[in-house]
Amino acid sequence: METEPQKRICIGEWIVDSGTGTISRNGESTRLEVRTMRLLLALAARPGEIVSSEDLLADAWSGVTVSQDSVYQAIASLRRLLGDDPKQPAYIVTVPRLGYRLIAPVTAPRQETPPAALPRHRRRDLAIAAMAASLILVLGGLFFYPRIFSAHRHQSAAIAVLPFLDLTAGMQEEEFADGMTEELIDDLSKLHGLHVSAPTAVFYYKDKQLPLADMARSLDVAYVVDGSVRKSGDRVRIAVRLVRAHTGTVLWAGTYDRPFHDRIQVQDEIAAKVAQALGQTSL
Repeated sequence: METEPQKRICIGEWIVDSGTGTISRNGESTRLEVRTMRLLLALAARPGEIVSSEDLLADAWSGVTVSQDSVYQAIASLRRLLGDDPKQPAYIVTVPRLGYRLIAPVTAPRQETPPAALPRHRRRDLAIAAMAASLILVLGGLFFYPRIFSAHRHQSAAIAVLPFLDLTAGMQEEEFADGMTEELIDDLSKLHGLHVSAPTAVFYYKDKQLPLADMARSLDVAYVVDGSVRKSGDRVRIAVRLVRAHTGTVLWAGTYDRPFHDRIQVQDEIAAKVAQALGQTSL
């Protein structure tokens, strides 16, 4: 009889729960897409080993015909969620032309000791206190709900464009990636009813090893746009994603291939197309 795979493991500082599809750290939880979770588990199944893109495609995209670009984008998204820096990785290392390697330790979560049973009179006192607290919460909710709901609606229209990742060979196109970020911020700022974080705010988080949810909370936004720049010969590929920050769910994604001659024209054109696509997306 086959052994059922363990549903909860620790990868570095993160607790990974494949049963709920979440990763958590310091009491905060983030939900991963199904294929992103499969990708992480495939790497965790062979810690310290190089796993090829072909193997990751077979594990995470079984039965689906996709290109290796899907692995490339999923790894970039996973690094962002884990707060991993591709230049100084603590979790996932890219091995050029070979694949990826998980360098963070993979361990079993610590077993918590069950609390001792309380005396009957103590349980009765706690039950009464819990009922009183519940009543206070209900009454308080009736008073504060309109304010909370209003604040949520305001946040739902707030978005931040995180600095694009330079994933070119040798990371030689950082200036172009930064320009792509600024151009997209400018175009999104022109959309009615959308509050966009300023470049000075988002570039503070460039190269910071922070989870996506933490950055979104500090920027007071509900959604983030992240992206990457790659280059092959005289062509550039720009991948862009719209992500719901607190769950890590990708709501929209687009990939654009262009000749890499007039860089400013490429930035203008792609930013305009992305802004148009996001303007038609329900937030």
